[in-house]
Amino acid sequence: MEKQTKDIYCREELPLATNQSSSQRRRPFSRIVSFLGVISCLWLALHWFPIILPKLKLSSCYHHAQSNHDVTSLDDAQGSWINPVLADSERIPFEAHIMSKCPDARDCLRELVVPTMERVGDKVDFELSFIASVSNKSSDVECMHGPTECIGDMLMLCAANLPFSQETSADQVATLQTPPVRYLGFSNCLISNYEDIPDRSLVEQCALEYGIDFEALNECVSQQDDNPNKGDQNDRLSGVALLRKSARHSADLGVKTSCTVRVDDTVWCVRDGGAWKDCAQGGEGSQVSVLVEQIEKLWKQRN
Repeated sequence: MEKQTKDIYCREELPLATNQSSSQRRRPFSRIVSFLGVISCLWLALHWFPIILPKLKLSSCYHHAQSNHDVTSLDDAQGSWINPVLADSERIPFEAHIMSKCPDARDCLRELVVPTMERVGDKVDFELSFIASVSNKSSDVECMHGPTECIGDMLMLCAANLPFSQETSADQVATLQTPPVRYLGFSNCLISNYEDIPDRSLVEQCALEYGIDFEALNECVSQQDDNPNKGDQNDRLSGVALLRKSARHSADLGVKTSCTVRVDDTVWCVRDGGAWKDCAQGGEGSQVSVLVEQIEKLWKQRN
């Protein structure tokens, strides 16, 4: 029998800072939340050793039924979407704000973001950003779908920021950040099986498929210090610091819904509750051809 998946309304409605009155109202539920947190930690210990769970809080979400779809994969995963002729051009900002365990984010990547990047990836400055609540009074990060979503977010952010060595000539090697084709492919691979995030076998499989160093990825996600390079010569990354920065970026832009696609620093289209909403071009912005045409137009105007 075919397994049914459950869809989730992925809208962030939690305040960035919790005031005293709201904390008093939630006090009767603290024991329940603590119990759920212990259960989550035990589950993670069995499925994702040796990653250490950072300071995270458990939240809830709403569900409704949605059918399965075929998974979209990236073509030519070894490419970098970098055309030497366009290397010095002014690229168009293209950004997707998501939650890693959100089915709307999965549909958004495979139906719009990935197909668009396959066609005009060399003309955009792409960024994958994340939606979560960051406390202004502590280092806590709260993800709508629980601690495992925070780990999924950090996995994708770490993949995007890991150093990547690439041969530029016969005798020269340049060390850059992971090319978009690799970290977006890795992220799309994970989110296509979002219910299994952060299962170790899934992460290892996706990392292998897109050439991401699993050990470096694991070290980044496990790092809880915001300044891991303090007093150290090694260039280490902190997954929780990357997530906190990304979540604040989304909050500063007023983005609360996963998935929100922005083009040229303006909201282009929103995927919410299994449907496209508030899309540009009279609602046709969810079509790949329309988005590609807009990016081509903006790029020609500036180059």
